[in-house]
Amino acid sequence: MSAPAPSAAVVVPVPVPVPAVRSEDIIARKFDNCLADLLVNAGIGFGVGVVASVLIFRRRGWPVALSTGFGAGVAYSNCNYSLNPYVLPGTKVLPKA
Repeated sequence: MSAPAPSAAVVVPVPVPVPAVRSEDIIARKFDNCLADLLVNAGIGFGVGVVASVLIFRRRGWPVALSTGFGAGVAYSNCNYSLNPYVLPGTKVLPKA
């Protein structure tokens, strides 16, 4: 038999204070995410439009514009929800009377 292990000291973690984040920093981060999402979605739409234009629509310009607009619209919708999370389609938030 082996000897029992010496009792280990109990370590209690000390809570680290979390610095408060300013509201303008929160809005700035959300806006930066919106711009990044716009670039990514519009870029993907542009790429899909170019491929569709070359392969399907005999090198017309409208598929590129249409799919880029779809990508920008999706980014706008995501940004709108990010900045206004309580706004749902078909609902209305009323203040307490």
